[in-house]
Amino acid sequence: MEPRPRGANFTRAAFLWEVALHIAGRPDEPYGGNRDMAIVVGSGSGESFRPWLRMSTGSAILATAVVQGELEMAFVNPSGLLTQAYRGTGLFSEPLPVRVVASYPSWDRFVCVIDPRTNIRSFSEIQERRYPLRISIREDSTHSTRVLIDQMLEFVGYTLADLVSWGGTLQLVGGPGDTRRINAIAAHEVDAVFDEGIGTWLTRALDAGFVPLTLEEPIFAGLQALGWRKAILPVNRFPSLSAPHTCIDFSGWPLYTRASLPDEMAYDACAAIAARAEWIPLGQDFTSVADLGTDTEVTPLDVPLHPGAARWFREHTAHR
Repeated sequence: MEPRPRGANFTRAAFLWEVALHIAGRPDEPYGGNRDMAIVVGSGSGESFRPWLRMSTGSAILATAVVQGELEMAFVNPSGLLTQAYRGTGLFSEPLPVRVVASYPSWDRFVCVIDPRTNIRSFSEIQERRYPLRISIREDSTHSTRVLIDQMLEFVGYTLADLVSWGGTLQLVGGPGDTRRINAIAAHEVDAVFDEGIGTWLTRALDAGFVPLTLEEPIFAGLQALGWRKAILPVNRFPSLSAPHTCIDFSGWPLYTRASLPDEMAYDACAAIAARAEWIPLGQDFTSVADLGTDTEVTPLDVPLHPGAARWFREHTAHR
């Protein structure tokens, strides 16, 4: 298999891809703006384009568009939000017939750290003391971490708005490693950080003296009922930790579809992933195509595989 199929039509497609990638990837484009991309495969030989396979990046609530047939497949980060769609919890008022095609391997955790100078030892204590906490979080209120924060605080009994009302402040940042956050951590201009993408900021926070804040068990129980997994942050990945830390799993990027998608479409998508794995940027957590259809630490699966995908993995991998 060549890096790109031969032919002028595919050269033009690659041209369009690069234009779209540049526009969607502009650093100054805010979250919620034109940052997502859809790939449409079909026929442009007539007076109108006839789509056959439509795939997109975007937020978790695109699951509704997938099950309604507006898209065939979409990515979501992390897997816990697709679990909510499947269960009809959290963001979703009813279960949706979503199914996984393959899960992109991504190891991550959602971690809350706090400056020990606040003397805050629990989330409940923040409310009890009405502490004016200065928190660094994502600027996009629809971001998956903001969804998790809202759900987490609901089980404690307050909201971000409540925290602001008693004097707290929100440092709103773009990506997890936003330089504004990194500088604020070093200068102790924030008291806490609640986020994922921990490879970009957590070591800096730990080295600056911040410590992990563990969720109380009732919060863990509530989040697990929604579809989030409890996980361990190990010392071997973050030597600045004094001990393993229990937190929320933020791993896995499921590529998903609807249960009614024809089996052959899901089967062909898996075959395409395997055929082009050499050119797909699968990242440092990738070890085997087989893992993309298996419940592993980097590809957690709490939603069933689509039957067509399950057949492909059964026929072409060692996992049975």
